[in-house]
Amino acid sequence: MDTTIEQMARLVAASAPLAVRTLSAGDRDAVAGWDAFVDTCPAATFFHKAGWQRILGEVFDHRTHFLYAERAGVIEGVLPLAQVKSVLFGNTLVSLPFAVYGGVAASSSEAGEVLEREAQLIAERLGVDHLELRNVSQRHPEWPLQDLYVRFRKEIAPEVEANMLAIPRKQRAMVRKGIKNGLCSELDDDLRRFFALYADNVHRHGTPALPRRYFAALQRVFGSDCQALTVVDGSGRSQSTVLSFYFRDEVLPYYAGDALSARELAANDFKYWELMRRSCERGLRFFDYGRSKQGTGSYSFKKNWGFEPQPLFYEHRLYRRDSIPQNNPSNARYRLLIETWKRMPIGLANWLGPFIVRNLG
Repeated sequence: MDTTIEQMARLVAASAPLAVRTLSAGDRDAVAGWDAFVDTCPAATFFHKAGWQRILGEVFDHRTHFLYAERAGVIEGVLPLAQVKSVLFGNTLVSLPFAVYGGVAASSSEAGEVLEREAQLIAERLGVDHLELRNVSQRHPEWPLQDLYVRFRKEIAPEVEANMLAIPRKQRAMVRKGIKNGLCSELDDDLRRFFALYADNVHRHGTPALPRRYFAALQRVFGSDCQALTVVDGSGRSQSTVLSFYFRDEVLPYYAGDALSARELAANDFKYWELMRRSCERGLRFFDYGRSKQGTGSYSFKKNWGFEPQPLFYEHRLYRRDSIPQNNPSNARYRLLIETWKRMPIGLANWLGPFIVRNLG
């Protein structure tokens, strides 16, 4: 009898219509349901977590539209969106700013379709220049595609030594050089050492730093799933650092910085080895090196570690522009700005940077 009732209930639920709803950051039950879905959906990533809604709103004052498709009280898909509006860089609706991955994460094709339709309706209502979905897999071959970026991701071997041997010989020699130089890694409870190295590093490259309070918010919202690792030399001086995200069985080194002396000590290579070693010992299965622009030093560095580039499908639905904007340092129109930024005193750059970088996403 109970089995029959359960079967009837499932049939009724399956025939119920899908409803698209908007997540409210203050609705704890809805947030918990969203994150429970993200934790189990194969298509979801760390950047689909509900906490990004708070961060984007509180730190950058971006208007968010975190959509979810629900049938009979059960979530079947999510699509986090934020509007980034700027005089310099235009008006966009994107999933998700400051994220390498985004777009729809759904357990049914119907849920994915209704969420994307709703996203397009919102984009038209807001009058944005374009809608951008940062997909891992292609969903709309007919949409213009930003193919500037690729991702690097591979499995972590279960034994520490196997991971060391999997690193190509020349890069492995750099890791061993760092070990020989007496470097060691430390996990940080706060982000003081991380931010000092990160801000100095991006300044040397001519790009504005994200604000200190953004990183504080990441730690506050995501807790132990957001952790900084800092490499120090034999004198205890900070040489290299990385802020990583942890999601299910993977680690995502995401923001990093190095001192000028790090290259001579091989601290950057040692840093990523230590993160991989620690992740292996934690039982994690994937090391996600994130995205890089093709033809850059970052791209070559990750390939030298034995990672193979995989395509990313940043699909755009254009409304008020004819082509995909190139708001990145590779664009020649920003060359003078980059050189000017490099010469700016770092104190001024750290003060001014957050006003600019919030509009880049």
